[in-house]
Amino acid sequence: MELRFISVMKNKINKYCILVLLCLTISAMGFSQNAFFGITKTEFKLAAIFSRIEDSLARQFERQNLTWPPSSIYIRSFKFDRQLEVWVKDDSTNKFKLFKSYKVCMQSGTMGPKRMEGDYQVPEGFYHINEFNPNSNYHLSLGINYPNASDRILSDANKPGGSIYIHGNCVSTGCIAISDAPIEELYVLASASKNKGQEFIPVHIFPVKYSNKTSLEYLNNTIKDNVYLQQFNKNIREVFDYFEMDKELPVILVNRKGEYVIN
Repeated sequence: MELRFISVMKNKINKYCILVLLCLTISAMGFSQNAFFGITKTEFKLAAIFSRIEDSLARQFERQNLTWPPSSIYIRSFKFDRQLEVWVKDDSTNKFKLFKSYKVCMQSGTMGPKRMEGDYQVPEGFYHINEFNPNSNYHLSLGINYPNASDRILSDANKPGGSIYIHGNCVSTGCIAISDAPIEELYVLASASKNKGQEFIPVHIFPVKYSNKTSLEYLNNTIKDNVYLQQFNKNIREVFDYFEMDKELPVILVNRKGEYVIN
């Protein structure tokens, strides 16, 4: 009987320790906690994800001689190439280094920016993360600020559309969909840089990776009869080329015509 009692108590202590660790993780992440046993399903889900992913990311950063957690991250996505790149940097340098490329497993629409609600277009242009959504129907999601200042000038005035996310679950009707494991890493990465002080996490979305010859040929052939898209791509490519040169981000403004201007 005594041995059985000790075994039962040991199991209870182990479960208690797990709960304590989860609560500490949740507290460190800044989520609300009303009572010890008042952990919400969302908080429990996030605690489990962060507990599993953070150590893995730290090891990946170490293998690439990168500093964890990063002081800044930069996300850029290429529609035709179906890639989403994550660039990082620490406090000691102004230059970004490529951490990882994720496969965009599903996206809708064609080449060109989003201009109205219901067109199923993935936007093209320069955005930032404006929402962390752990309750997404697509596992986890990061919102981007479409419509931005340019879109508000050039898109449909009454129904430009909205609710554009990077999310998991590999389903898209205008969003950037990656698989569940990549969105977990990206969500933790973005949270880590935000917690370190990065309030503005840029997300740049291009039609193609201009440095890829095959992709560029596809784009040029697609828009050869569309003067507007030719001018639009000339405009946004300036930012791509600027970053490719020195791995630094320019200051991007918007003029009265809705065009992007590099400062």
